[in-house]
Amino acid sequence: MKLSAINRGVIGAMSVAHVAAYKLFGGASTFGLATLILTVRGRKSGRPISKPLLYLDDGGRLYLVASYGGSDSPPAWYLNLTANPEVEVQLGRGTRRCRARTLSPAERDAIWPKLVKMYPSYAEYQKNCARVIPVVELTSI
Repeated sequence: MKLSAINRGVIGAMSVAHVAAYKLFGGASTFGLATLILTVRGRKSGRPISKPLLYLDDGGRLYLVASYGGSDSPPAWYLNLTANPEVEVQLGRGTRRCRARTLSPAERDAIWPKLVKMYPSYAEYQKNCARVIPVVELTSI
Protein backbone atom coordinates (compact mmCIF):
# COMPACT_ATOMS: atom_id res chain seq x y z
CA MET A 1 0.00 0.00 0.00
CA LYS A 2 1.29 3.47 -0.85
CA LEU A 3 0.40 6.58 1.13
CA SER A 4 -0.70 9.55 -0.92
CA ALA A 5 0.93 12.93 -0.53
CA ILE A 6 -2.27 14.17 1.15
CA ASN A 7 -2.21 11.31 3.67
CA ARG A 8 1.47 11.93 4.41
CA GLY A 9 0.69 15.63 4.95
CA VAL A 10 -2.19 14.86 7.31
CA ILE A 11 -0.05 12.38 9.25
CA GLY A 12 2.74 14.97 9.49
CA ALA A 13 0.42 17.74 10.72
CA MET A 14 -1.18 15.45 13.30
CA SER A 15 2.27 14.35 14.44
CA VAL A 16 3.44 17.95 15.00
CA ALA A 17 0.28 18.76 16.98
CA HIS A 18 0.59 15.59 19.07
CA VAL A 19 4.24 16.28 19.94
CA ALA A 20 3.38 19.84 21.01
CA ALA A 21 0.47 18.69 23.20
CA TYR A 22 2.52 15.86 24.70
CA LYS A 23 5.36 18.20 25.64
CA LEU A 24 2.98 20.89 26.93
CA PHE A 25 1.00 18.52 29.15
CA GLY A 26 3.83 16.19 30.15
CA GLY A 27 2.66 13.12 28.34
CA ALA A 28 -0.53 11.99 26.73
CA SER A 29 -1.87 8.75 25.41
CA THR A 30 -3.25 8.05 22.00
CA PHE A 31 -6.71 6.55 22.42
CA GLY A 32 -5.66 5.16 25.80
CA LEU A 33 -2.50 3.53 24.42
CA ALA A 34 1.01 4.13 25.75
CA THR A 35 2.68 6.89 23.73
CA LEU A 36 6.19 8.29 23.79
CA ILE A 37 8.01 10.98 21.86
CA LEU A 38 10.95 9.65 19.87
CA THR A 39 13.53 12.21 18.79
CA VAL A 40 15.93 11.10 16.07
CA ARG A 41 18.61 12.93 14.09
CA GLY A 42 17.76 13.47 10.45
CA ARG A 43 20.02 11.30 8.31
CA LYS A 44 20.37 14.09 5.75
CA SER A 45 19.80 17.28 7.75
CA GLY A 46 21.31 16.24 11.09
CA ARG A 47 18.46 18.12 12.80
CA PRO A 48 16.42 16.61 15.64
CA ILE A 49 13.02 15.31 14.52
CA SER A 50 10.37 14.29 17.07
CA LYS A 51 7.53 11.83 16.47
CA PRO A 52 4.78 10.53 18.76
CA LEU A 53 4.72 6.73 18.67
CA LEU A 54 2.89 3.92 20.37
CA TYR A 55 5.19 1.70 22.39
CA LEU A 56 5.12 -1.52 24.32
CA ASP A 57 6.98 -1.82 27.62
CA ASP A 58 7.76 -5.49 28.04
CA GLY A 59 9.73 -6.11 31.20
CA GLY A 60 11.43 -2.72 31.03
CA ARG A 61 12.28 -3.02 27.34
CA LEU A 62 10.61 -0.57 24.98
CA TYR A 63 9.42 -1.67 21.55
CA LEU A 64 8.27 0.41 18.57
CA VAL A 65 6.64 -0.74 15.34
CA ALA A 66 7.77 0.95 12.10
CA SER A 67 4.43 0.39 10.39
CA TYR A 68 3.67 3.77 8.79
CA GLY A 69 0.02 2.76 8.72
CA GLY A 70 0.78 -0.36 6.69
CA SER A 71 2.56 1.51 3.91
CA ASP A 72 4.99 -0.39 1.69
CA SER A 73 7.58 2.29 2.55
CA PRO A 74 9.06 2.55 6.04
CA PRO A 75 8.49 5.75 8.03
CA ALA A 76 11.21 8.41 7.88
CA TRP A 77 11.84 8.13 11.63
CA TYR A 78 12.85 4.49 11.11
CA LEU A 79 15.25 5.34 8.28
CA ASN A 80 16.74 8.09 10.46
CA LEU A 81 17.31 5.85 13.47
CA THR A 82 18.91 3.13 11.35
CA ALA A 83 21.41 5.78 10.22
CA ASN A 84 21.73 7.34 13.70
CA PRO A 85 20.72 4.79 16.38
CA GLU A 86 21.28 7.09 19.37
CA VAL A 87 17.89 8.65 20.09
CA GLU A 88 16.08 10.55 22.81
CA VAL A 89 12.85 9.26 24.30
CA GLN A 90 10.34 11.29 26.27
CA LEU A 91 8.02 9.30 28.54
CA GLY A 92 5.68 11.65 30.36
CA ARG A 93 7.82 14.53 31.63
CA GLY A 94 11.06 12.51 31.71
CA THR A 95 13.57 12.05 28.92
CA ARG A 96 16.37 9.56 28.41
CA ARG A 97 18.97 8.68 25.83
CA CYS A 98 18.53 5.31 24.16
CA ARG A 99 20.12 3.17 21.52
CA ALA A 100 17.74 1.78 18.91
CA ARG A 101 18.14 -1.52 17.12
CA THR A 102 15.95 -3.46 14.74
CA LEU A 103 15.01 -6.89 16.04
CA SER A 104 16.11 -10.00 14.20
CA PRO A 105 13.34 -12.02 12.53
CA ALA A 106 13.25 -14.50 15.45
CA GLU A 107 13.15 -11.70 18.05
CA ARG A 108 10.42 -9.93 16.09
CA ASP A 109 8.35 -13.10 15.86
CA ALA A 110 8.58 -13.53 19.65
CA ILE A 111 7.33 -10.01 20.52
CA TRP A 112 4.91 -9.49 17.59
CA PRO A 113 1.90 -11.19 19.28
CA LYS A 114 2.21 -8.80 22.26
CA LEU A 115 2.36 -5.82 19.92
CA VAL A 116 -0.73 -6.99 18.05
CA LYS A 117 -2.55 -7.57 21.34
CA MET A 118 -1.70 -3.99 22.34
CA TYR A 119 -2.78 -2.57 18.96
CA PRO A 120 -4.69 -5.06 16.75
CA SER A 121 -4.38 -2.87 13.63
CA TYR A 122 -0.72 -3.91 13.37
CA ALA A 123 -1.86 -7.33 12.13
CA GLU A 124 -3.93 -5.71 9.39
CA TYR A 125 -1.08 -3.38 8.46
CA GLN A 126 1.27 -6.34 8.05
CA LYS A 127 -1.27 -8.25 6.00
CA ASN A 128 -1.74 -5.31 3.61
CA CYS A 129 1.87 -4.37 2.90
CA ALA A 130 4.63 -6.08 0.93
CA ARG A 131 7.44 -5.52 3.44
CA VAL A 132 7.99 -7.15 6.81
CA ILE A 133 7.23 -4.37 9.27
CA PRO A 134 10.28 -3.83 11.49
CA VAL A 135 10.15 -3.82 15.27
CA VAL A 136 12.65 -1.63 17.11
CA GLU A 137 13.95 -2.12 20.64
CA LEU A 138 15.08 0.92 22.63
CA THR A 139 17.73 0.39 25.31
CA SER A 140 18.77 3.14 27.74
CA ILE A 141 22.37 4.31 27.44
